[in-house]
Amino acid sequence: MRILVVLVALVLVAGCGEDEETPASSQAPFADLTVVVDDGSKKTSDVRCDAPGDSAACQAAADMDPKTFEPVPGNQACTQQYGGPETATVKGTLDGKEIDAKFSRVNGCEITRWDQAKALFEAAG
Repeated sequence: MRILVVLVALVLVAGCGEDEETPASSQAPFADLTVVVDDGSKKTSDVRCDAPGDSAACQAAADMDPKTFEPVPGNQACTQQYGGPETATVKGTLDGKEIDAKFSRVNGCEITRWDQAKALFEAAG
C-alpha cells in the first residue's frame, strides 16, 4: 500500500512544472488602438504597445477610467453647453478589452468625457 501511495505522489509531482509561460511574442499587446481626432484637420494615430510605460499614449490610455470609453447614458441630465465641433473615435483593444468609443463636445457630459480622454488624444497626436 505504501508503494502505491509513493507512486501516486511521484506521478503528481512529475506533473508539476509542465505549465510553460506563453512566449511574449504570442501574448496580446496591452494596447492596440486607432485614435482619430478631428479638430478641423483629421489626425489618425495608431497606439500599439506591450506595456503602459512603452509610450506617453500608452500611459495615458492606462491612466483612463474605463467608464470614459462608455457612452453617456440616455437618461443622464447634461448641461446644454457647446464645447466646440471637435470629434474623436478610439477603436481597438486596451488591456484585453474591446474599445469602440466616440467622443464629442456637444454638451456638458460629452465635454467631461473629452477632458478625461484629452491626454490620450494629445499623446496619440
